[in-house]
Amino acid sequence: MAKRNKFTAPTLRFYWQAAANYPWRITVVVLSQIVMVVLGVSMPLYLKRFFDTLTSQQPMALVAASLIAVIWTLLWLHLGRWVFNIVFRVMINKIYIDGAVDISELVFAHVHRHSFDFFNNTFVGSLVKKTQFFIWTFERVVGAIVEEFLPLTLNCSLMIAILWWNNKWLGLGVLVWLIVFLFINVVFSRAKAPLDAKRSEAGTKLSGLIADSITNQSAIKLFNGFTREAKSFFDAADNHRRWKWKSRMLQLTFDTAQGMLAIALELGVLVLAVRLWQQGLMTVGTFVLIQAYLMSIFNSVWGFGNILRNLYEALIEAGEMTEILLQKPDIRDRRGAKALRVTKGVIEFLHVGFHYRHGRTLLNNFSLKIQPHQRVALVGPSGAGKTTIVKILLRLYDLTSGKIKIDGQDISKVTQDSIWQHVSFVPQEPVLFHRSLRENIGYGKPGATEEEIIMAAKAARCHEFIESLSQGYDTLVGERGIKLSGGERQRVAIARAILRNAPILILDEATSSLDSESERLIQEAFQELMKNKTVIVIAHRLSTIRQMDRIVVVDNGQVIEEGSHQKLSTKGNGLYAKLWKLQVGGFLQ
Repeated sequence: MAKRNKFTAPTLRFYWQAAANYPWRITVVVLSQIVMVVLGVSMPLYLKRFFDTLTSQQPMALVAASLIAVIWTLLWLHLGRWVFNIVFRVMINKIYIDGAVDISELVFAHVHRHSFDFFNNTFVGSLVKKTQFFIWTFERVVGAIVEEFLPLTLNCSLMIAILWWNNKWLGLGVLVWLIVFLFINVVFSRAKAPLDAKRSEAGTKLSGLIADSITNQSAIKLFNGFTREAKSFFDAADNHRRWKWKSRMLQLTFDTAQGMLAIALELGVLVLAVRLWQQGLMTVGTFVLIQAYLMSIFNSVWGFGNILRNLYEALIEAGEMTEILLQKPDIRDRRGAKALRVTKGVIEFLHVGFHYRHGRTLLNNFSLKIQPHQRVALVGPSGAGKTTIVKILLRLYDLTSGKIKIDGQDISKVTQDSIWQHVSFVPQEPVLFHRSLRENIGYGKPGATEEEIIMAAKAARCHEFIESLSQGYDTLVGERGIKLSGGERQRVAIARAILRNAPILILDEATSSLDSESERLIQEAFQELMKNKTVIVIAHRLSTIRQMDRIVVVDNGQVIEEGSHQKLSTKGNGLYAKLWKLQVGGFLQ
């Protein structure tokens, strides 16, 4: 529980910063609420005068005139509340809408600044749920403060003051009851908060399981995993149900006690009022005033507990995102970091060491220099560190030791955006946006013309299959590009990289999903794409890298061989020669 509670104050600070962007709207909202409360508290005073006049011994004509004057006053009070309520609603809704947009922009920007590792270790479903609750809770918090707590405080203060003015014992009795009532509500809400935290945690886990199972629905079908997944889901749902039930039952218990307190106050005040009336210290109008104020106080404080508990619950759920917002991204630009300038494309790994957090060492004193416009292939067994070399070059992870330089500039001292700006990257498993093919290809170069997009598609040998689709370049590819085959997705990703035309090109098994004919066409496109670029290619299929300027063999995080294909393939006891023999027929021997 302590873990959850500590995020309440930071969450409120985030919301206050969002609301504080609109100071004049807040001012109008607060002033409108104050005026509405004052007008509302004034109405029972005129009702008191109405009934006191009605029961007076004055001439009928004078009584009628006084009653009509009171009715007109009540009419104007109602009209005033109606006008200020419209002003209040317009302004508060503007704060809700614009503030929520500001909150969503804050969350979006911060989440996307987190590292590659953060997303590897976070359920997409639970992250979406946390984001949504954080945005929704902004309105709940602001509404609770401005629409509930502020009028409650003003209403009760003014009413108790007026009751005290009529009779101090009457005012004192209501004040003591109100303090006790609110204190019990606060204590109960804090006591219920741990249950709400457990329920929220169980709900987050449930959301994560749903997202994970939907994302991997094909694996569930093909590996007959429905029964196992259903059991995990049903267990999580049952756990969520248990915590919700405990929370609801505790709520019901308190509601019962709260009802008894309300009955006790009303009966107590009425008994006191009767005695004061018997002593001639109270009029019929005062009876009406007391009853009106009691009903108003009941209406104000009856929902106080629910509002307070809902607020606690909302802040607990929002606290899950606050925890993420308070986390500094693992990979950050240094203060004063400058933009990377690439003029030649020289890449240097200088005594680099790297290991994942709580993981084994993948690179140990790794050194490699790639000359300008040189085409280098990285090969080696699985787990040798090839993909890791690319990730740390892209600064998706920071080094454990050593340095990486591009054109003499330490990449840890330049901005991450400027590194990515100078790199075209085609991953082994490209993921596309659920957008049109035009948008996916054009993502490589914002503002690209239609002609540029088509030229890139033709170079990547995907123009033909795109044109064969009923909607052509306007075809939506589905979530993560699921509507396309693996080879089609890869060619679209290659077209995106071709359009970007950055000075450094990285291909991570970029042809692994292509059939032989498509691979031949792509290899032809690559020859044009690689011109005047520094190229790094990761490949397991050695037939695709025979034309590279230099082949670097990596094993256990170190360079163990390097040279041309001709040189390495004829080195009898070399690892590359062994791998080459296996791929050209060694399995058949």
